Amino acid sequence: VICDLMARLTDILGQVLSHSFYLVPQETTGVGSAFEGRSPRAEDVVYQVLVPLSPPPGHAFHLELDTAGMAQKNFWVHVELLCTCSSRQLRKDMLCFLHHPEQELRREQEPSLLHTLCTGSYLDVEKTAQWFCRFVRLAWMLLPQSCHQRLTLLPSRRSCRVQLSKEKESLMAEMIFGVQRGDSDIFVGSQPSAVGTPSTTWIETCAVAEAKFFRHISRHTPQDSCHCRCLQLFSHSLLGVGLSSYTLKTVLMHLLSTVPLAGWRSRDFPWRMMDIVEYLLCLLQTKQLHHLVTGNERFPGEISLP
Repeated sequence: VICDLMARLTDILGQVLSHSFYLVPQETTGVGSAFEGRSPRAEDVVYQVLVPLSPPPGHAFHLELDTAGMAQKNFWVHVELLCTCSSRQLRKDMLCFLHHPEQELRREQEPSLLHTLCTGSYLDVEKTAQWFCRFVRLAWMLLPQSCHQRLTLLPSRRSCRVQLSKEKESLMAEMIFGVQRGDSDIFVGSQPSAVGTPSTTWIETCAVAEAKFFRHISRHTPQDSCHCRCLQLFSHSLLGVGLSSYTLKTVLMHLLSTVPLAGWRSRDFPWRMMDIVEYLLCLLQTKQLHHLVTGNERFPGEISLP
C-alpha cells in the first residue's frame, strides 16, 4: 500500500514539475525492517522508502567523497550545469544555462537547480527535504485517498515523514532521498545522521541492495523459513544492550550467505538461533564485523555493486 501510494505521489510530482528544473523523483523502493519482515515490535514499524533523485535537464551530478576519515562513507553531490545548445533530446523551448544571457534566463525560464536546492554548487539535503514535503502536501490533495484519509507531515530535517490516518487506524511512513552511485544499487542518501552533520553531506547507504538481498532470499528459502523470526526475536530481546538492530541484521545476512537455504525451515529454528549466538560471540571476541555488501563474493549477481 505504501509503495503504491509513493509511486502515485512521485508520478504526480513528475507531472507537476515537468517544466521546472527541480529534482526528478524516480521509482521508490521499500527499505528497512518493515519491508524485510523483521520489525521486533509492531509499535516500532515505520514504512521507509528510498526515493531516487535524478538531475533535471541541463544538469549533472558528480559524487565527491568526503575524505575526513569517518567510519561511514560521506559524499557531497556536486551539481554541474551542462551545455544544451545543440542537444535535441531536451525540451525544444529550453535555454542553455551556460550560454544564454542571464537577463533572458531570468525572464524566460525557471531557475536552475543551483539557485533552488543547492548550497553553493552542492545539493542540500535539508532544502531537498523541505521542497519535497511541500510538494507531497500538494500532490496528496490530487489523490483519491485524500477523501477518506488524512496526511500529516511530521518534523524532520533530512527526510519527509508522514502519518496517514483513517478513523482510529494510522501508520507512519518516511521518505528518504538517494542519488545513485553510477548504475549500481548503492546510493548516497539523506537518512538521519549524527547531530551537526552539514546539510550538504549525503551518507552512503546499501539499503536498496539489502532489500533486494532479502527479496532474493525469500524467493529461494522454504515457505516456512524462520530467518525473519530469528531476527525478530534477537532484535526484541537484545534491545538496550549495545548491539544495534543493523548489527544483528548484518549477522543474519552473513549466515544466510553461508548456511544452505534449505537449512532455514521452522524445524531448524533452534540450530539457526545457536548459529547467531556463536557468530555474535565470535564478533565480540574479534571486535570486528565485516559489512555484508563490500567485498562479498557470495553476494547475488543480480544485485549491482559499484
